[in-house]
Amino acid sequence: MPNTKQTTTEQTPQIAGWFKPVAIVLLIWNLLGLLAFIQHLMLTPEHIAALPVAEQALYQNNPLWITIAFACAVFGGVLGCLALVLKKAWAIPLLWLSLLGVLAQNFHSFFMSEVLEVYGVTALIMPTLVILISIYLCYLSHSAVKRQWLN
Repeated sequence: MPNTKQTTTEQTPQIAGWFKPVAIVLLIWNLLGLLAFIQHLMLTPEHIAALPVAEQALYQNNPLWITIAFACAVFGGVLGCLALVLKKAWAIPLLWLSLLGVLAQNFHSFFMSEVLEVYGVTALIMPTLVILISIYLCYLSHSAVKRQWLN
């Protein structure tokens, strides 16, 4: 009599070897952003007064919502990348929060303040890189969930 017993074994999808190292590098990138945020918060009036007058105006004219957007960007990025390292799907909303914070912060910088007039067009380099990495992180997290690399 033939064996009619069927065995079903669910295979866990193999995570690409590059995924965890990339997630760790991106976590480090976001930790550097967190350090920049802390440094921003630690600026005293004396530190700001030591800056050139045009730069002082940039710091003094920042509304509170910019600091909140900055916080969302860095904390969402750090926690979202930590979730990627831990292979957790809750990376997705955190990385979207980070991207929204990055976009809000940069919208203000380039369309509502005089950052380009003060620093010139070279001031576009780092924010553009930050935006591209934030977009990539959202893509990566969605892709990892589709491939069942995150749970």
